[in-house]
Amino acid sequence: MSLRKQAVSGMIWTFSQQFGTQLISFVVGIILARLLPPSDFGTIAMFMVVIAIASSIIDGGMASSLVRTSEVDDRDLSTVFWFNIGASLVMYALIYLLAPWIAEFYEVEILQPLIRVYALVIIINSFVTVQSTRFIRDMDFKTQFKIRLPSLVIGGITGVVLALNGFGVWALVFYPIVQSIISTLQFWFYSKWRPSFVFDKEKYKYHFNYGYKLTLSDLLNTVFKNIYTVVIGKLFTPVQLGYYNRADTLKQMPVSNLSAALNSVTFPLFAKIQDNDGKLKEVYRKLMKLVIFIIAPVLCLMVVTAEPLIRFLLTEKWLPAVPYFQVLAIGGILYPIHSYNLNVLKVKGRSDLFLKLEIWKKVLIVATLLITYRFGIIGIVWGQVLNSVVAFFINTYYTGKIIHYGSWEQIKDLMPVMIVSAMIGTFIYSVDFYFFTAWQDFNRLIVLSMLFAGLYLSVIYLFKFKEITYIQELIKK
Repeated sequence: MSLRKQAVSGMIWTFSQQFGTQLISFVVGIILARLLPPSDFGTIAMFMVVIAIASSIIDGGMASSLVRTSEVDDRDLSTVFWFNIGASLVMYALIYLLAPWIAEFYEVEILQPLIRVYALVIIINSFVTVQSTRFIRDMDFKTQFKIRLPSLVIGGITGVVLALNGFGVWALVFYPIVQSIISTLQFWFYSKWRPSFVFDKEKYKYHFNYGYKLTLSDLLNTVFKNIYTVVIGKLFTPVQLGYYNRADTLKQMPVSNLSAALNSVTFPLFAKIQDNDGKLKEVYRKLMKLVIFIIAPVLCLMVVTAEPLIRFLLTEKWLPAVPYFQVLAIGGILYPIHSYNLNVLKVKGRSDLFLKLEIWKKVLIVATLLITYRFGIIGIVWGQVLNSVVAFFINTYYTGKIIHYGSWEQIKDLMPVMIVSAMIGTFIYSVDFYFFTAWQDFNRLIVLSMLFAGLYLSVIYLFKFKEITYIQELIKK
């Protein structure tokens, strides 16, 4: 199969997996949000940073190294596999010992048993990192789709059943555990590879030398991505953290799903053309324009319809999350662009520059957070928007030097769609305020969405935006 066909096929199956699984997650999340109080979601969010940090350390950046290495053999795969298993056991032991201190830090006693049970996910997931990486290397996203979907369905059903039977916050613990178990069993069923009892020190050094900088970058990113949750959890109540967490989760559905779906395809795709800077820039440029073409109007519409959307999906009890959701959605527009700029450094093997950029961005986050926390949660989320804008210029610095596609050229390419989306969003918000606020939420959402989509597509076709051509070419090919 040609590289072009691999990329298109990969995108189709990755989008199917990403949006299929997220649709199920979305539905399960809505049901659980209706059944459980906001405080339960806030309680779980308090320790997710610990789980995320452990997961980053276990991978060690070695999965990315396996993807970008042109030739890998059984010794590479087995070495990484056994490292992941050993690291997961060490991480679980540390988390088990730290659980009482984490509970004491937040002054929430139930955190101790919750963390110790939830952390089992780390060990379970370590058994499939190499199998998953092999599918990514081969751009076999169809098999991953067949694995992820039933895992999520069974895990989601488990969580809902537990919530209905009065298990409370424990429903949010066993949901991901069951999902991971089913996923692991399927990965081993579909994968023909089995680890050998081999640990090659030279192979380990090779993958570690590439991966440790990515690991440090990922650790920094994980800590500071969750630092808002830590600060809010410490300074405010679990209920308020629950509102923030649900707002962020809802915002992430279009943002991280599109970004993750394309990342899983584009990283191996970029790796295959890493030595051709002209081709890399061409593919990267089209990709970014397509992403913003989709994500900007979706997020603008979500900002406009935030109140009826949250009330319709999650009920009245979640309405305090509306202002957090609106601000976070604004900041989320640039999120995919950050990822793709950093992917250029990864495929070029410049993990040192990757780490350098991450350090600068974390310094910015700390400085912003020290100022904004005094203004409450709404101040903190506006600080995230500011960080996202500044981070864009930081992330594009080396992209401009390496493939000659810097910040101002990217702004020139991305700004037209963003301006159109913002203008239409402002118009729709005004129309909604004067004519539709008394309508039922469902009818209001349908009418506003149709108006927004109609105006957006009309403007796009009227001014002949090239993104339409890109989509038509992609569908034809």
